[in-house]
Amino acid sequence: MSHQEDPYYDPHWPCARDWLAGDYLARATRGLAVLGVPATKGSLPPAQCELAPQAVRNMLHHFSTYDLSAARDLRHLRVRDAGDLPIAALSPQEAFQPVCDAVAEQLKDTNAAVLLGGNNSFTAAGVHGLGVPMERCGLVTFGAHFDLGDLDDGLNNRNFTRALLRDGLQGDHIYKIGLQRFANSDAYAKVARSAGIHIVTSDQVMDLGITKAVHTALGHLHLHVDRIYVSVDMDVLDRIHAPAANDSLPGGLFPGQMRRAAHLCGLHPKVRIFDLAELDPTRDVADITAMTAASCLLEFAAGILGRPAHA
Repeated sequence: MSHQEDPYYDPHWPCARDWLAGDYLARATRGLAVLGVPATKGSLPPAQCELAPQAVRNMLHHFSTYDLSAARDLRHLRVRDAGDLPIAALSPQEAFQPVCDAVAEQLKDTNAAVLLGGNNSFTAAGVHGLGVPMERCGLVTFGAHFDLGDLDDGLNNRNFTRALLRDGLQGDHIYKIGLQRFANSDAYAKVARSAGIHIVTSDQVMDLGITKAVHTALGHLHLHVDRIYVSVDMDVLDRIHAPAANDSLPGGLFPGQMRRAAHLCGLHPKVRIFDLAELDPTRDVADITAMTAASCLLEFAAGILGRPAHA
């Protein structure tokens, strides 16, 4: 829709949709790439996650480019929408290398990239796309589950963390934030503890506060790794706020907490990838899940603007 056709157009209210479309050509040294990764084949449970990247983009018309709290405007950040990878019909194994290569390409001339999933199977390939040895990578996931399923049937959205451990990612370099009661098993908890994975339950987030939980994770990883990957499974949110996340449960995080977390991750110079996964728009109610995902994209982008000048 052109500005002339939009009855709500206000020249004094720059729209985030137009920012992502490239209507504001920022002359800035800092940049962000946005890439759709519509991995969906083999989703457990079945879901139409391939529709999510466009659904999230569509929600940006609800938001402006101005971050009131930080007094930053996203029009000062270069953004490139790289479109969607043609992987919806591919298995996670078939999509692995294309995703890995695409992520590496997007990082060549930007400070960071946002990956719009897609189910979480693509996260394993995304971490490999960071372009540093696995032992120098850090991973922070926000989700209700460990995602440590066995690998007997190949990569899927419930075992990507197990696959990364197999590939050499160190457990001490993994933080799992937002894990829920009665969403996991003793067997997978033992795998996590044996590997040295840092566990931060949703209850602990409520007690500590999201800011402390994220600062603790990023502070530890900053000392031990070169690049950090952040993955957000939308089921980390309370089900009332994430009906489009198949496995969301009552008792999860709130959108405000996740937005704060996204902003803090954007501020950290070693965070190079931020992904949003496990959103099936056909299950959404009033676009609430997609809108929250879009707000997290913007919060992460605003965080990049707040990074130290040398980052």
